[in-house]
Amino acid sequence: MTPARAYPRIAPGLFLALGMLLAAGSAAAGQAAADLAAGAGIRVLDDRNREVVLRAPARRAITLAPHATELVYAAGAGDYLIATIRGSDYPPAARRLPVIGDGTQPDPERVAAARPDLLIAWQAAPAEPLVRVMDKLDVPVFYSDPLTLAAIPDAVERMGILFGTEPQARAAAQALRARLDALTARYAGRRPVRVFVQAGLDPIFTLNDSSIVSDALRACGGVNVFGQAPVVAPQVTLESVLAARPEAVLAGVSRPEDTPRNLAAWQALGLPAARQGHVYGIDADALYRPGPRLLDAAETLCADLDRLRG
Repeated sequence: MTPARAYPRIAPGLFLALGMLLAAGSAAAGQAAADLAAGAGIRVLDDRNREVVLRAPARRAITLAPHATELVYAAGAGDYLIATIRGSDYPPAARRLPVIGDGTQPDPERVAAARPDLLIAWQAAPAEPLVRVMDKLDVPVFYSDPLTLAAIPDAVERMGILFGTEPQARAAAQALRARLDALTARYAGRRPVRVFVQAGLDPIFTLNDSSIVSDALRACGGVNVFGQAPVVAPQVTLESVLAARPEAVLAGVSRPEDTPRNLAAWQALGLPAARQGHVYGIDADALYRPGPRLLDAAETLCADLDRLRG
């Protein structure tokens, strides 16, 4: 969803840090190889279908996406995070973590200096400079990208394996699955509701069915009116939105007062659903991050759509 960007070159000082870290870690790397040869260690498939191998549970991990931070905390492993990126602000304890840059340009030198034993990334392009560094340091990289609601509890369980907190992670995952099962059972068979997913208003952007937001809609009996768009986040015209005849608009909002403003904007644009008050706002961080709070957002969304059905 983010346009291609130029990423910073690795700073000269990083090569010195790499040399020191590589020298200090040579004995440990040899022991790791012996452990793995003997069948020891932790092996988990990540969301790019790569086998990630750790010789022991992670104790100094860094996350490169806010949703990954939330998954780690949900798995009972928040104490084992040593740094994250800007915007990782939930749960509140995450705000105390050192920041190593933003999600599109994490700082390789800061990451190497922190001496992580696991890097949890999201998208490949922003992580690429760090992955090269981690390869040199023999630090595993795990890609986390849940694409459905059902994948979220699975992701929590895998975090539990990576950090050795399986009992806490398993309990959290089971609770999430129970909520998801109850949600889908409650709204199964309800009348479909046509929904426009607003990802931007000026200009107008939306999301297609490959988005996890559309998966939340499906759990509620909603239908994304631009679900068949050829790209994940297409720009669309007002005329095409009006022609799609959505019964409701769903938008991620930063503040509660954004929802009435959004409603007024759509009313001014002449959308019939807005004239009936069917413009809904849900906390953007909960709605767009593929983490445990998306279940909260889905429950709110389902209730909104059910009131619309009457």
